[in-house]
Amino acid sequence: MSSSADTTTDDDELRAADGRVPGRRGLATRQRLLDQTAEMLRSGSYRDLKVVDIARGAGTSPATFYQYFPDVEAAVLALAQEMSLEGAELSGHVRDRPWKGRAGYATSLELVDAVLEFWERNRAVLRVVDLATEEGDMRFRQIRTRLLNELTVALSEVVVKVRSEKRSVADDTDPMAVAGVLVSMLAHVAAHRWGFEFWGIRTGDTRTAMGRIVFTTITGQKPPVER
Repeated sequence: MSSSADTTTDDDELRAADGRVPGRRGLATRQRLLDQTAEMLRSGSYRDLKVVDIARGAGTSPATFYQYFPDVEAAVLALAQEMSLEGAELSGHVRDRPWKGRAGYATSLELVDAVLEFWERNRAVLRVVDLATEEGDMRFRQIRTRLLNELTVALSEVVVKVRSEKRSVADDTDPMAVAGVLVSMLAHVAAHRWGFEFWGIRTGDTRTAMGRIVFTTITGQKPPVER
């Protein structure tokens, strides 16, 4: 259940430029503007985005755009914030899932698929987040930092759990370090999957390699032979 503080935060994020919280129609208009912004990011450069083009594509006017966002950057930031919430949901592919034997390997592959799909779905916004972060924009840097934090924490918890169940395995590596390395690997490979294809590495083989690395790193076992 959300607290009043959480509700206030949500309202602040959705508040229009004049300070009002939009009603149902207003929220629909705001979402249409965000959808159009995302669509234009997929087909063009962030630097080339213009309010008039976004508004026209969304079937409204620049004046309406400015009711919700002070500039294009604010709309992109809102997209990035939505994406970070979606990234937190990746932990659902880790927690309360089996991590032993063939079922554990299936969990690893499920996580890999979820990360690959997440990156493909959000590739355009992720590109802007990386660009703005490199340019020193702290707002985008904070989003980038917390984007996969929940997934990292979830994986570290699994590492601790697996170790506690396998007392014969001695490993004093910090579980958060292990999880952080795994998440970095998943994110980096997902971001460059088409470069791998260019090198002649098929996505299916990349997926298998990622799944095997995740499974072995967490369980300390060899992955089962695929049939």
